[in-house]
Amino acid sequence: MLNMSTRDGVYNALVEVGQENKDIVVLDADLCESTKTVGFKNKFPSRFFDCGIAEGNMVGVAAGLSAVGKIPFAASFAMFVAGRAYEQIRNSVCYTNLNVKIIGSHCGFSSAEDGATHQCIEDIALMRATPNIMVVSPCDYVETLAVIRAAVKYKGPMYIRTSKFVSESVNKLPYLESFDLKKGVLLKEGNVVGIVATGVEVYFALKAAEFLEADGISVTVLNIHTIKPLDAELILSVARNVKFLFTVEEHSVIGGLGDAVASLVAEEAPMFVKKLGIKDEFGKSATALELLKLSGLDEVGIYKSIRQVVSEREVSGSFSTMF
Repeated sequence: MLNMSTRDGVYNALVEVGQENKDIVVLDADLCESTKTVGFKNKFPSRFFDCGIAEGNMVGVAAGLSAVGKIPFAASFAMFVAGRAYEQIRNSVCYTNLNVKIIGSHCGFSSAEDGATHQCIEDIALMRATPNIMVVSPCDYVETLAVIRAAVKYKGPMYIRTSKFVSESVNKLPYLESFDLKKGVLLKEGNVVGIVATGVEVYFALKAAEFLEADGISVTVLNIHTIKPLDAELILSVARNVKFLFTVEEHSVIGGLGDAVASLVAEEAPMFVKKLGIKDEFGKSATALELLKLSGLDEVGIYKSIRQVVSEREVSGSFSTMF
């Protein structure tokens, strides 16, 4: 299994698609070593634009390049590009529906040691609420390769969330051939608990599922890489087949994957839904893994949260015959 981050996938993916399509250009905000756009910079210097520490300007330039037929990928830390440049994303890219791809690196807790100012836990909510933009959160290195390749073919604004957190890849390289931006991925199938996860939390959800199944609890795990538009058909098919539905994300519980799934289920297939994510509070300074543990978002935390809910319902008799 590959042990790499989603931002590592950006490095190789941009070089690959850049070789195939000369209309692809890359913009960065003086962070190319960190966002991993440096590979494209070294390979195609004439198509790389360092816009300095000015994300708003970078997004505006990307919009202009798109208007003349280029396919721009504009990258910076998620906190800076989704936060500082939000107005430009909204008005210059989304309102005009331009073909600009925004890469938000160092999302969630992955820039943990830099403190709350650099930990972007609100970007999915911001992008979900903005018309015309697709929101994608690849779960591993391999899926990032697939997302970047699919982004080139997709016409319209896109926000791609990447992390510096290193974990085993859930997917294998042949996965690239069958990838569909608008379709979630069924990784594991069961009939008691359904876990809908995105980004790096897919890895931890699969690990938590192993613990749950050791307790005799049958588990479904979905990888929802594209949060907007949501794969409603897949999620509803799982919701109708399990007793409990949990969402897991390295993002605030407000406005992210959990809210998207809960809204869908409430309208189409009402049932119990529990959102696991970052509480309505700012992060602390620690390592990324320590912060995930504090938020209950590592495999043990996810397992304990789900096991507690299932145990309480079993004791109360709500689902006394589930096992």
